[in-house]
Amino acid sequence: MAIPKSQLETWSKQGATVTAKATHESIRNALSGEKSPIKDRISSGSIEIYLQGSYKNDTNIRGDSDVDLVVELNTTFGHNAHELPADQKRLHDLAYDSASYDWENLRSDVIKALNSYYESRYVNDTGNKSLKLLAAPGRLKADIVPVVRFRKYKHFLGTDNFKSERGIKFYHRTTKKPIINFPHHHFNNGKDKNSESRTNGWFKPTVRILKNARSYLIDNNVLSKETAPSYFLQSLIYNVPDNLFGNSYNDTVFNVLKYLYEKPISNFQCQNDLHPLFGETTEQWNEPNAILTIQKLVELWDNWNKE
Repeated sequence: MAIPKSQLETWSKQGATVTAKATHESIRNALSGEKSPIKDRISSGSIEIYLQGSYKNDTNIRGDSDVDLVVELNTTFGHNAHELPADQKRLHDLAYDSASYDWENLRSDVIKALNSYYESRYVNDTGNKSLKLLAAPGRLKADIVPVVRFRKYKHFLGTDNFKSERGIKFYHRTTKKPIINFPHHHFNNGKDKNSESRTNGWFKPTVRILKNARSYLIDNNVLSKETAPSYFLQSLIYNVPDNLFGNSYNDTVFNVLKYLYEKPISNFQCQNDLHPLFGETTEQWNEPNAILTIQKLVELWDNWNKE
């Protein structure tokens, strides 16, 4: 028996956003307040603060309790110049000096600003990827990620003659390994996928339905959060052809799951369209885990409320 229409409609709804917006504003106030060591950089525009994740992408569901916030230093940047041809890399090395204010400085200053504004008992800076701000009345728990801008170069012929894709870069706190993401591409591609000319507004509700189905499986000990991260699930759905979305939630979810179950997924791309969905980095998913997730979602669809 398929999951009933009423359940799919419930799962398709976006979760509340008011408290997320209040959390965003609270953190912005903390970082730009009088006691913040980065207030002048924020006012000058050299530091940008913005949402990412499910709240930014309108794919948050009921029960999503974490707000993801990026604090981006745009006057210092990471890059892949080592991948350029030798002559272009040489030009790049000559064009730029080492940064005087880098990611380590930014992270330290963000921690100081948060501790000053919220008190240190609400701030956990021991995470490997993000700083954790604990929830309080009127404020959700937040993951705050200090980053520097990243340039993924296509070519470099001078400071006024280069082409690159915009990303962000930060470091794993324990291993010190760089982590590179492309949240703006992720957002723009999701918006385009959801557009009238492509899926006519069916993409994001479908993501929310399958994220809720994933949560149902996790709550019932069928899957773990580590096996099926929601960010990767959204990228999985992003790879489904546009023509399979539409008509009804029943048709769409059936068509999406059928496609994912029957078709090879090895060459799927992340929603940012800049790197493969599957691989060995922290920004990629494990293909066997994706296959297991698809299998369990199909079983949930086939066996809903079966005795």
